[in-house]
Amino acid sequence: MRTNKELLVKGLKFLGYTVGTMFLAPVALFQAFKNQEHPFYIPVLIVGLILAIVAIGLGFYSIKIFMDAIFGGDEKN
Repeated sequence: MRTNKELLVKGLKFLGYTVGTMFLAPVALFQAFKNQEHPFYIPVLIVGLILAIVAIGLGFYSIKIFMDAIFGGDEKN
């Protein structure tokens, strides 16, 4: 049982995307709630919520890729 290095690098890339969206989502939500009288309140709020959902999904997907890389799940030749 060896570590699949390609999957490990792919997992690290997705982890970077996850961390990015984990920081962008709260910033977008904070800006939306701070400017509730602004005409772009609803679009910014929707973008923030979508980013939050994407961050959660990417987090689970990153963990899945890491587990497949370390424990050898689904060997595709």
